[in-house]
Amino acid sequence: MVESCKKTCTVGTIILTNFADLAIATVLFCHGNEFYKHFINGFYGYQFGTSMFDLWVYSLVRVTILLGTCLAIIYNAKSSIERIQKVQYKGLIAIIAVLMWSVTLIKMLVHSEIKNEMKDPWFWSMFGFTLFGTVMFYTQWVILGNITLPQTIPTPGAKINETDAERQPLLGNNTSNHSDSKSPSKSDEKEVKGSFSAVRRLLSMSKTDWFIILPAFTFLCVAAVSEIFVPFYTGKVIDGIAIEKDQQKFTSAIIKMSLLSISSAIATGCRGGLFSLAIARLDIRVRNFLFSSLLKQDVGFFDSTRTGEMTSRLTSDTSTMSDTLGLNMNIFLRSFVKGIGVCIFMFNLSWRLSMITFIGLPIITAVSAVYGDFYEKLSKQVQESLAKANEVAEETCSSIKTVRSFANEMNEIDRYAVKLNVTYKVKLKESVTYAGYVWINQLFALGLVVGTLYYGGHLVVNDVLTGGTLVSFILYQIELGGVIEEIGWVWTGLMQAAGASAKVFEYVDRKPEIPNTKNGKTPEKLEGLIEFKDVTFSYPSRPDTDVLKNVSFSVNPGEVVALVGPSGGGKSSCVNLLEHFYETKAGNVLLDSVPIQDYDHSYLHTKIALVGQEPVLYARSIEENIAYGMENIGTEKIHHAAKLANAHNFIMDLKEQYKAETGEKGAQLSGGQKQRVAIARALIRNPVILLLDEATSALDSESEHVVQQAIYNNIAGKTVIIIAHRLSTVERADRIVVIEKGQVVEQGKHRDLLQNGGMYSQLVRRQLLGFENTPKEKELTQSDIHRIDRQESEDLELKNRGTTRGESSSLVDIPRVRVGSLIDTGVGSM
Repeated sequence: MVESCKKTCTVGTIILTNFADLAIATVLFCHGNEFYKHFINGFYGYQFGTSMFDLWVYSLVRVTILLGTCLAIIYNAKSSIERIQKVQYKGLIAIIAVLMWSVTLIKMLVHSEIKNEMKDPWFWSMFGFTLFGTVMFYTQWVILGNITLPQTIPTPGAKINETDAERQPLLGNNTSNHSDSKSPSKSDEKEVKGSFSAVRRLLSMSKTDWFIILPAFTFLCVAAVSEIFVPFYTGKVIDGIAIEKDQQKFTSAIIKMSLLSISSAIATGCRGGLFSLAIARLDIRVRNFLFSSLLKQDVGFFDSTRTGEMTSRLTSDTSTMSDTLGLNMNIFLRSFVKGIGVCIFMFNLSWRLSMITFIGLPIITAVSAVYGDFYEKLSKQVQESLAKANEVAEETCSSIKTVRSFANEMNEIDRYAVKLNVTYKVKLKESVTYAGYVWINQLFALGLVVGTLYYGGHLVVNDVLTGGTLVSFILYQIELGGVIEEIGWVWTGLMQAAGASAKVFEYVDRKPEIPNTKNGKTPEKLEGLIEFKDVTFSYPSRPDTDVLKNVSFSVNPGEVVALVGPSGGGKSSCVNLLEHFYETKAGNVLLDSVPIQDYDHSYLHTKIALVGQEPVLYARSIEENIAYGMENIGTEKIHHAAKLANAHNFIMDLKEQYKAETGEKGAQLSGGQKQRVAIARALIRNPVILLLDEATSALDSESEHVVQQAIYNNIAGKTVIIIAHRLSTVERADRIVVIEKGQVVEQGKHRDLLQNGGMYSQLVRRQLLGFENTPKEKELTQSDIHRIDRQESEDLELKNRGTTRGESSSLVDIPRVRVGSLIDTGVGSM
């Protein structure tokens, strides 16, 4: 209701303003008396240079258009405002306003030629009011286009008539709450405001560089002022040579021009160097802000955001922001200072010729504004298309082995080419738009020069100006044209910077849904008691799919618990919640009876260490990877951790040993070597809680046995959660928790679960005995359990001797998969 009143007041104010417009114009037109007489004389005795009749008609046209628009809005707000917001109607109003402005200025020049005294107060009042009214005419149209429609909430069960819905009066009882009526132009208006906001924010980030920017601006002013005087003294030289033929006069003018040129060159160089330094500092600052913000985001953000998109924002967009902003602000300040000086000199030389120049200002301003808006949209499209192309390149290059193994290089090349073709089409639009913009500018500049020469020649012939003054004015006009063109480029450049900064600032301003808790709990001693209490969880990228459903279990301090079950059951999700990568949907994850989210982020992850199935190594040395996140760690501790993880021997066999580079994502190491380095990276922290998510899946039987011995020999006092495929890893756990379809279906010790005949026994039977397509209800017999126990003993003996089961043919001949093999069809990971 309040919003409706605001919009009603806006329309009412515009109506009153237009009545005032017509009233003031009428009083000025008829000199305050006998309107009919002045109307008849103005209509039948109209003279362009002296009559004010056409200026009064301009007021009538303005009032008629705006009042008619206001009435249409009152009667049918929705459709009327939609028409106002269309580009073609807005452009038509702009053309009408520009014509009124230009004709009024031409009329003033003609009037000054006819009446040299220029002392008619009524005419000059009408002239000034017409220029003001023309500006207000376009402004009021824009205001009407920005009106937000008040809307109605339909009565429950009532049938909505589409025709009636469209004809909602603005002044009626109208309080709808539909949010989908936002018009494209309203959205564009918000985008423009957002662009200016982004530019202002970028400028505010440069405040700390004031000690660089201030002297740069000083040199800029010196250079601009020096350049301003050059055309003036050029005219003096021409007058001294061609008009007065005075050697001393033109020599003095040339010396002054030379000094000004030298000072301008020095100041320009200093200005450019200082601004370049400020741009470099801004670029580094923006990159740091963005990278810092990205690393503070929750894991769910990275699940739904492509790496290529983030790297594109971090590289190309930040460069576009800082470089384009710095360059264009440099040009804008120089052009602004120079433009003011040029205008002053132009009016000082000849105000009449200045009017010729400023007749075309609205035209070039409108063209630049339209081009800037369109260029901003194209700039955003280019950045988005390049980001998508970068995603393809990043994805392909990071998985080149997969691409090569499937001989899919040409398809990936074609996919990248398709993405680049989208960029090319947008670039083609940019090129066409640029060509049209340059064509209009050049045509305008040529027409302006021709008009100035013609009218200036007329003034020289009538001894109003000298030839040197005309030359100086033309040079200033050329300078002003260059300034206006540069300002136009500044506008488009700023819009380009704003377009690139939109996504960057979106990332910078994004608040993580799971913030890294600072100043949280940091108890001196952590026991390691883990409790899941009625935990329900779904990933942010799939909020409607519950991965865990009312999961409850606990892990006592110093206990080794294995999580097993079919693939996708939710085992790794439990580890993710314990690492506080995500928040639960319901229930709590407790550590020592304290919610996991209440702990300090840094403290929590020094007490919990995770070794995943596919560990990530960084493109650094092995030594740096093991000591990752640890400050001032000694070499002895690094070597000790490597020995515990059975990594020391293979590291010492390398040429550079611990200084050897692992390559990007550990590409220079084998899968087993990477896992051993990752295990060493976890053990060096001496964590209270150790999480092993398929930590030995890539190891051979011998390495697995040694690593398991190292783990079990070093877990005294530690709480350990193991997720593993292999029975040899799971069977030694103190307790086994079986998770299926997001729920805990059973838990207990290895032998007890075998005898229960539940899910765990089915998994064991399929792994060890090779039973496939066996009814789930069938339990293991005592003979089967005895066979399994015997097989486990044999496997352990083989491991201790360094022999694999495949090397012996005297083992029990039963159809099964070797101990340590992955669970096959129908089971997946445990």
